[in-house]
Amino acid sequence: MAVNEILLAEPRGFCAGVDRAIEIVERAIAKFGAPIYVRHEIVHNTYVVETLKAKGAVFIEELSEVPPGATLVFSAHGVSKAVEKEAHDRGFSVFDATCPLVTKVHVEVAKLAKAGYEFIMIGHKGHPEVEGTMGQLSSGIHLVEDVEDVHRVQPAQTEKLAVVTQTTLSVDDAAEIAAAVRARFPAVREPKQQDICYATQNRQDAVKLMSPQVDLVIVVGSPTSSNSNRLRELAERLGTPAYMVDSAAELRSEWFTGKTRVGLTAGASAPEVLVREVIERIKALGAVAVRTMPGIEETIKFPLPKGLKLPDAAATPPHIS
Repeated sequence: MAVNEILLAEPRGFCAGVDRAIEIVERAIAKFGAPIYVRHEIVHNTYVVETLKAKGAVFIEELSEVPPGATLVFSAHGVSKAVEKEAHDRGFSVFDATCPLVTKVHVEVAKLAKAGYEFIMIGHKGHPEVEGTMGQLSSGIHLVEDVEDVHRVQPAQTEKLAVVTQTTLSVDDAAEIAAAVRARFPAVREPKQQDICYATQNRQDAVKLMSPQVDLVIVVGSPTSSNSNRLRELAERLGTPAYMVDSAAELRSEWFTGKTRVGLTAGASAPEVLVREVIERIKALGAVAVRTMPGIEETIKFPLPKGLKLPDAAATPPHIS
């Protein structure tokens, strides 16, 4: 048996927050000229980062690496108050590419902290989004990564306790941990709308629909991409073998032995050009049909920050897609 059909998940790939973040960097380069400094990878995708480097973006982790008077872009994952203050104190011209859905969590934390709340944050230690959200406060925000952490966490008080979530988690894992938080702290305040972003939810729902219909799932995404990793884990949890690849070059022919239908999706930071290259590689292994599954059409578009409007005569810079 050989592969004869590729089933494409819908939606897949870029979300509105990623699109906006990339466009901010591209417009900053077009308007102010290279180099433009970006704190952390703008989004967690190797292809995107390398493409922007070639255009004049310089990716840094510490603001001490940025020369005086430079233009600085904060990544889509958001930053702590300490990083915001340091950038201001150093006098950089800053454009904030934080995803508006992450900013929504930051605003909620600030508002409830003023009302005396402590927080339990569900997320992955060391992820830049988690560091940015926890860094909105100097104290009173506690990270839990799993149900066991919930049993161990010791907030200073429980009368005013709220839960927030990293936006790119597994929907099912986050729900399980949130249930454990509610069981231990019945009065905990939850977000009016769940923090996990619409794009993460939609891509996971598409994999849930696709996985039972295929013999193998391929996820296009970089190892550092949280939402891409969750797609691979979800397919495996549903009983379908799954692999994540950064590019078509990482595909291995033995994965496809005995597989007739392959499901293909991409994390929210993976461009469609990489999906197309993976399709061509799988076609070379024998696939003759490519079918896109029905799915939610995403129409959300987030506005750009002020100060990036290009002169009318200047064409919009070519956008990674």
